[in-house]
Amino acid sequence: MNVIEIERLTYSYPGADYPTLKNITVQIEKGDFLAIVGNNGCGKSTFCKTLNGLIPQFISGDFSGSVKACGLDTKENDVGVLAQKVGYVYQDFENQIVRPTVLDDASYACLNYAMADYKERGMQALKKCGLTGKENDYIWQLSGGQTHLLALAGAVSLEPEVLILDEPIAQLDPMHADRIYGVLKELNEKYGKTIIVIEHHTEYIADFCKHVMLMKDGEIQWTLPTDEALRRVDELQECNIFPPQVTIAAHRMQKNGMMSSDIKLPTTIEDGKKVFFKKSDAENIAAKPLNTDGQTVAKFEHVSVSYRSVKGEPHTVFDDLNLDIRKGDKIALIGSNGAGKSTLMKMLVGLLKPTSGDIYMNSKNVRTFKPEEMAKYISMVYQNPEDMFIKDSIGADISYSMQVRNIEESEKRTQELLERFRLTELKDRDGRLLSGGQMRRASLAIGIALNPGILLLDEPTANLDIATRKEIMRTLDDLKSVTETVIIATHDMQLVCEWADRIIVLCEGQVVYDGNRDDVFSNQAIIDKVGIRPPEIFSMGRAISPEMLCYTIDDFLRCFDGEGLTKCV
Repeated sequence: MNVIEIERLTYSYPGADYPTLKNITVQIEKGDFLAIVGNNGCGKSTFCKTLNGLIPQFISGDFSGSVKACGLDTKENDVGVLAQKVGYVYQDFENQIVRPTVLDDASYACLNYAMADYKERGMQALKKCGLTGKENDYIWQLSGGQTHLLALAGAVSLEPEVLILDEPIAQLDPMHADRIYGVLKELNEKYGKTIIVIEHHTEYIADFCKHVMLMKDGEIQWTLPTDEALRRVDELQECNIFPPQVTIAAHRMQKNGMMSSDIKLPTTIEDGKKVFFKKSDAENIAAKPLNTDGQTVAKFEHVSVSYRSVKGEPHTVFDDLNLDIRKGDKIALIGSNGAGKSTLMKMLVGLLKPTSGDIYMNSKNVRTFKPEEMAKYISMVYQNPEDMFIKDSIGADISYSMQVRNIEESEKRTQELLERFRLTELKDRDGRLLSGGQMRRASLAIGIALNPGILLLDEPTANLDIATRKEIMRTLDDLKSVTETVIIATHDMQLVCEWADRIIVLCEGQVVYDGNRDDVFSNQAIIDKVGIRPPEIFSMGRAISPEMLCYTIDDFLRCFDGEGLTKCV
């Protein structure tokens, strides 16, 4: 039985020269768990907004063809009716949270429909989404993962047959990402919901989804069972979609004659155990030792900080934090949502004052700095790059901080930064209208305009597809020759492994580990405590041999030869 039926759907946004969706005909079966993949701009989100009537009823444009959801024509039934059949959790899910307390928000949609049992529905939705016990909490007490689950609960409360989630784990730490997908799996298998996700993380697709739909240039190329879809390595990579690392590794082995072409490419670690055999004399790639002799450029001494709370005692983020940042460090701050990563950065840059204790910048207490003085030493690039844009062009944004300080040759410096970050042709564009990768590059250029000794980056690869993430990682490598010390707060473990030489692990306001990548990722107690999900290729290596520490596919392949790789065990 089909829950979605689409015939010859074509759609263009108002004023667009070309249609975003082109002559789409497709059916989605009831009870499916479908991942929609494709590069940025291929029409994934537009396609999903036709399923609940937002297009064309709320977002106008040229619409032709037919879309039926749960037997209802989306042109003939209003959005309010369709919302009870097709629930939607958007990428900017915070905008779906509209009430101050958890139960109030979860039941709000049902209250709007004048359902007499609205509170009971809200309670059931919270139970299904793993938020039992949080009913009376204020929404600002929730972590990022819990807030996402609350947005999902609001949609679930109406008991729709279909649930759509746009990038459900884009801003979440691995522990909360696993939890989100665990909830979706239960909604699919226990409650019979049809789940549709727009997703870039193919390792989650491999673990949880039943089918994959590939979109390209506004068209659906195919819909296939997940294993079969993820084995189409070349086709996916041409669309800037990167299959699971274990799949890519095996595919490269086959191309290099290291594995028989008759072997089915693995798509999960369990599959990989059957086809990968480690060389007995394989050498691991040694992690760079910590820089323990460098000059201390920033220092936390007995720092505590708390936020005022509407209900109960103030929320303590850090209690007696002691930490040294050394010149030349390339630091990754990792930890679950709410562990204190952004708070630590805000204290360093002077946006937040500690409740007690002292912070030093180049041996000078930051309490004595004026805000304009701090900019000489340290700069922060925010998680949402659009927050960095205050002028009507990125050229003006990059030059602004230099001009207000009357820095000589600011125009020359601006041109150099535009060239370094490949932005010259975009210099007259409004930064808020650029693509995700372009916005990130522009925000980095703004961040280093004053040549700060320390650069702070908050989630530089969040909400980006894999190809754009790789572009940003290349840009971060370029920064090594520009600024001396860089600190990144991130959930992107691949970025951590490939870029950082020092990893600081935060948990409940404490530094629970401080070391290089081997120290952190080989420590199972820390992984379990903080909820770290190492890169898949690392986990694959460890599944073969506990001594095998591989952080990239190249590292992994260096541990193999051609013997024993032509048959499965």
